[in-house]
Amino acid sequence: MLINADLLLQYQRCKRRPFLDSHGDKNQRDTPNELLLKLQQDKIAYQKNILANLPYEQPEYPKGNLKAGQAATLELMRRGVDYIHRGILLVNYDQWEDTEPHNQQYTLLSRPDLLVKHPGESRFGDWMYVPASMEMGKRPKQEYQVGVAFHAQVLAIVQGVAPQIGLLKLRTKETTYAVDLLKWSPQMQLILAELIQSLQSPEGAEVFISRQKCNLCHWYSKCYAIAQSEKHLSLLPGVSPLRYTQLQSLSLTTLESLASTSPSVLENLPGFDTQVAHKLVIQAQSVLQNRPFILPYTLPIENITFTAPIEIYFDIEAQPDLNLDYLLGVLVVNRQTNTEQFYSLLATKPEDEGLVWQQFLDLVWQYPEAPIYHFCAYELDTVKRLAKLYQTPYASVRPVLNRFVDVYEQLTQSVALPIESYALKAIARWLGFEWRDKEASGAKCIYWYDQWLETGDRTLLEMIQRYNEDDCRATRNVKDWLVKFFLEEYYLRPA
Repeated sequence: MLINADLLLQYQRCKRRPFLDSHGDKNQRDTPNELLLKLQQDKIAYQKNILANLPYEQPEYPKGNLKAGQAATLELMRRGVDYIHRGILLVNYDQWEDTEPHNQQYTLLSRPDLLVKHPGESRFGDWMYVPASMEMGKRPKQEYQVGVAFHAQVLAIVQGVAPQIGLLKLRTKETTYAVDLLKWSPQMQLILAELIQSLQSPEGAEVFISRQKCNLCHWYSKCYAIAQSEKHLSLLPGVSPLRYTQLQSLSLTTLESLASTSPSVLENLPGFDTQVAHKLVIQAQSVLQNRPFILPYTLPIENITFTAPIEIYFDIEAQPDLNLDYLLGVLVVNRQTNTEQFYSLLATKPEDEGLVWQQFLDLVWQYPEAPIYHFCAYELDTVKRLAKLYQTPYASVRPVLNRFVDVYEQLTQSVALPIESYALKAIARWLGFEWRDKEASGAKCIYWYDQWLETGDRTLLEMIQRYNEDDCRATRNVKDWLVKFFLEEYYLRPA
């Protein structure tokens, strides 16, 4: 069985995925979504841009013939080529530390983005190679450095000398990051041993749904179906991997057991505190009873924003790769006249962002007393960013920022809902709201805007605008429900 750096990377993100990639039925995989394809294309383009400035060579060999690929790579190394792109290096795992042979033979396959020639002594002559990886991330994450350490250790066996550093080229950094192999190689070896042990298990690691990490995985539907059938606690908001480990240690692995637990049992565990413990127990009770609960540490009733004569609902669509906020959607609701108007402030090209920003300011200043409702912190942070970027006078921005009301913050600090996620879609759909385009999402809008810039197909913009308007209306629905719920709980319930 082949083990490569990608399996090692995926294991650090999800202990179950390498088992499924190696042993799972490929027919059960999800179709890759547009955002994942875009990310893959962006990485290829990013690497090509770096390689364009390097005198590299690449081994030539028949497709799929890894032994021939290694032979071609070794020949380039013997010749002392300065840069080797996507070389093939193979060693048996039993060679790793002269370990006893396993029941199953594992071959370690290293395909570093680059092998870079450095001064030194190796079996090839008075030079050696160090591995280099080109990654799209902004930080030298552990998973990247562990991958470099994997390439370095395979390389050490092949060339007869261990490099002291590896190289990591990040998208946002002009300089190349040096990976300390003395630090990361031992960590990599531990992770690799765990990975091999998980591949030898009959069913792989336990399912754990972590939506931020799982949504782009091609095994998501399969794992999610298992989690739902088991009513797995990872589907409960607030149950992180660390907290789940602590709950397991107390044999609290079902909704029923967690819902009937005293919060005081959890308060002093790692990853918990008094507020988290109470909230998690009430969250389990909410899901079991399929009804909302007010939290014990809720916001004071006077801090819950109620209706105003005129209200503004605000949502942004952005293109992160361009650091561009291209659509500022504003829904103006006039409760006095019972009317509403949606404004789609759209930059059809990146250089129009400043114009759209000014249109937004002009619009919200028409209603200087209206609260501006949004969902999560992105809108507030973005207004600050745009104000700084376009040097907007402080006096024009500060009063606007003071009117911002984060519906997500008010809701999550006040109530527990019988849902799996506190994302806007999950909450609004629980309330009965539906988006007009069922498959639309923020991730798809990133892809659609990218496609719009390439193709000029205006239907893509129209889909984005519909989605953005629906986000504003969903935020309104959530806010109105929260107001109604509090009124009923505090003022209409029997004394």
